Amino acid sequence: MTESVEPAGWPQPRGYSNGTIAHGRFLAVAGQVGWNERGEIVSDDFVEQAAQALRNVVAVVAAAGGAPEQVVRLTWYVTDKERYRESVRALGTAYRAIFGAHFPAMTLVEVRGLLEDRAVVEIEATAILP
Repeated sequence: MTESVEPAGWPQPRGYSNGTIAHGRFLAVAGQVGWNERGEIVSDDFVEQAAQALRNVVAVVAAAGGAPEQVVRLTWYVTDKERYRESVRALGTAYRAIFGAHFPAMTLVEVRGLLEDRAVVEIEATAILP
């Protein structure tokens, strides 16, 4: 079980939490890109890659016996923050389809490039399992 932490008087965040409290076993999930189980990038579309990366995060968490609601932190690395901003509505729909209404602490970082040439987003996660 996790609990969001929001300082009094701060505006309510949209799509993330400023902090998360959890108790249990720590699971660090390596950065996941938008590739399938065969190591193939699923699309050049930002939202499709992000959705696949999120599904990959959930797959790793599930392999450890967890569920999306036990993810306490996501760090997103994107190669183009404007593409992220332009996609935010569709991205929110894809995110909720995979994670539901669970919004852990999140950070978004724009990077010059990612190791996988076609990757436009990479997402790493921290989960706390019971």
